[in-house]
Amino acid sequence: MSAQFISENIGVTATHTGVDGAVGVAKKHWFIAIVNHNSEIKSAERLNKAGYETYVATQKETRIWRNGRRKTIDRVVISSTVFVFCSEAQRKAIVGFPFIFRFLTDKASASNAAGSPVAVVPPKQMELLRFMLGHSDTPVEITGHTYGKGDKVRVVRGNLRGVEGEVLADSDGQSLLIVNLDILGNARCVISPLDLEPIA
Repeated sequence: MSAQFISENIGVTATHTGVDGAVGVAKKHWFIAIVNHNSEIKSAERLNKAGYETYVATQKETRIWRNGRRKTIDRVVISSTVFVFCSEAQRKAIVGFPFIFRFLTDKASASNAAGSPVAVVPPKQMELLRFMLGHSDTPVEITGHTYGKGDKVRVVRGNLRGVEGEVLADSDGQSLLIVNLDILGNARCVISPLDLEPIA
């Protein structure tokens, strides 16, 4: 999964708190909720039961077992991600749910001095993503990285939460977290871009 796909290829814009539509009607947007890996569909179902419209980026895929048996599954294409169509007020309520880690922010936007604004995916780009996943004859893969080589980052999720280091891409294109241990050298491990935040 790459959050860069969301921010660059889908075309994320940003919104700020208190954004409403005309005549006091709360305007709804497609927000990007970050959840635990392998919990995307269950998290979306829980949100649906609570009355929210959601979308998990999946693609039909046929798996063939060793005994020749075939099974068609819904493969999650963008891991740890659930798209939620809601108002800003609803988003603030949703972020308090225990299975929602956070909402993706638009780190590229400089319009909010207090912090990064919440990322929003335009409706036309959501339609494009859904069309591709529903009609492509070959598997759709998400490529790219949120962070570039040398970017200073902090881990914000998982067992390494709080660790600060630097991003490096290995020969397979995976994001590696590099932590300087001074005289011992550097420790490194593969890490998801969704588990990181930039250090200014």
